Amino acid sequence: MISINVKHVSSLINGEEVTHPEMKTMDITSPFNGEVVGRVNLATRLDAENAIETAYNVFHKTMKKLPAHRRSDILRKVGDLLEGRTEEFAKVLAQEAGKPIRDGRGEVGRAVQVLRFAADEAKKIQGELVPMDAAIGGEGRIGMVRRYPVGVVAAITPFNFPLNLALHKLAPAFAAGNTVVLKPAGKTPLTSYMLVKLFEEAGLPKGALNLVIGNGSEIGDVLVTNPRISKVSFTGSPAVGISLRQQAGLKKVTLELGSNSPNIIFSDGDISAAAAGLVRGAFAYSGQVCISAQRIYVQKDVYQEFLNLYVSLVEQLVIGNPLEESTDIGPMISEQEAIRAETWIEEAVNAGAKIVTGGKRKGTLLEPTILVDVTPEMKVVCQETFAPIVSIIPFETEEEVIAYANDSDFGLQAGVFTTDINRAMRVAGRLETGGVWINETSTYRQDNYPYGGVKLSGVGKEGVKYAMEDMTEIKFVGIKLA
Repeated sequence: MISINVKHVSSLINGEEVTHPEMKTMDITSPFNGEVVGRVNLATRLDAENAIETAYNVFHKTMKKLPAHRRSDILRKVGDLLEGRTEEFAKVLAQEAGKPIRDGRGEVGRAVQVLRFAADEAKKIQGELVPMDAAIGGEGRIGMVRRYPVGVVAAITPFNFPLNLALHKLAPAFAAGNTVVLKPAGKTPLTSYMLVKLFEEAGLPKGALNLVIGNGSEIGDVLVTNPRISKVSFTGSPAVGISLRQQAGLKKVTLELGSNSPNIIFSDGDISAAAAGLVRGAFAYSGQVCISAQRIYVQKDVYQEFLNLYVSLVEQLVIGNPLEESTDIGPMISEQEAIRAETWIEEAVNAGAKIVTGGKRKGTLLEPTILVDVTPEMKVVCQETFAPIVSIIPFETEEEVIAYANDSDFGLQAGVFTTDINRAMRVAGRLETGGVWINETSTYRQDNYPYGGVKLSGVGKEGVKYAMEDMTEIKFVGIKLA
């Protein structure tokens, strides 16, 4: 097992660390206490262009010819290597992302599963036969459809799941036979550096995965506009995603842009299970999760019962150092973001909302906050808070709550709690979201189902099998028999 040192790292192009006089350096600091946990050299535009050129050449010379069983073996080996370094990765996630270490271990576990799903899917890429004689004049002909890798994939990843969301792009790309240029979030590049080193150790062809660490304002447009990039996969804000899509032209693009997820609790639902699930659903990783439960709609005849139970559970959460085992809630990614969230709470209160619990901030630590008496136009309701803030809203009828839930520019995932299967399927069909969970929170995600939203939540799907569909091109081959 190779030693990975993240004290001072740089971009990795064609398997080599990139250093030159034009590079600036930046410290990576803990969101919890500001401690410097690593230092990075920042890539330039030329570095990004060189990474793309390398990935393009390696794709054509090596990667597109690599057999499925070999791609599968590499992915499985990376999974094994990652599993063996769970504690090491979890600690770095706690240090650079401020993620409670127990959640960091959970992220590593999910990432291992993604790699193993991809290892399986690498061997399942298949096409189909087309019945040519279904058309008049098609007699004596054979038609087949095959899938081929698209080429170079640009993977642009966020800070909140720097390991797992990177692998939701890398793993399917390699399973399909592509090469990748990875640009991680500026606040969390150390995890990505470690991950690239694991792919290197597992035997991925040199230059098939290139890491560029740098400012999005300097190198982001290079990854989107360069003609040798065939596919862009981005997770981040709607504003950046929309701009990216406009720049990408005819490239394939997948965008995962966030949400303000609704969760609906009907009076016949399991109130205890809903309350327990929504504690984590709303406050895991300080609410900095795209499918975090932000709006909880509760039918009026159980509203107070749910609220009382929910508040009592939330007030038991432990806030503190992400490296401590007892911590449930760590810091937000920066004090700027914590102040922004605090301001949204204050704006809501000034407009008539009430804080039931929480609402106080100390540096980057914001208490888990429950709001009531909110209105649809408040930012805490209609925008994505990306913070430990949840609004509890009463409703009376099914029609009413569907209208409430759909009154949003976002539509990623929703949760519905009810024991009435007819209602469950009826509501699921009418909610304007990419996914719906029945008797589970909106925040639950597995890594083998199609994940993606509608409206401002983005376009395209993640989930290994489904991501691979958009990382391949369909080609028709026809044969006229002699």
